[in-house]
Amino acid sequence: MTVQEIADALGMTCAAGSSGMDREVTSGYASDLLSDVMGHAQDGAIWVTSQVHQNVVAVALLLNLSAVVIAGGLSLMEDATAKADARSMAMLSTDLPTFEVVGRLYELGVRGKA
Repeated sequence: MTVQEIADALGMTCAAGSSGMDREVTSGYASDLLSDVMGHAQDGAIWVTSQVHQNVVAVALLLNLSAVVIAGGLSLMEDATAKADARSMAMLSTDLPTFEVVGRLYELGVRGKA
């Protein structure tokens, strides 16, 4: 399933990095602790978080994640948006809380490990 298919299915908007919407999602991970994500998220994962700063984009790029979902109706900071756009890192936005996003991703078939 691609990032675009997930965004469409869950009514999410692309907040930045729209040129990365065609990436395949192979697994999912949810955490707000960057070191936890760095130690456990899998290549190709979609990451659900409420963090909105540019370090989120940096971690996603470092780990070769497919996308990041910013949950809870929060907005990316300008520097994060610019970085995601420049590096084609798809950043999705939703008003849903993290718990709900993870449940809906699971219903779509996204699992925790690739």
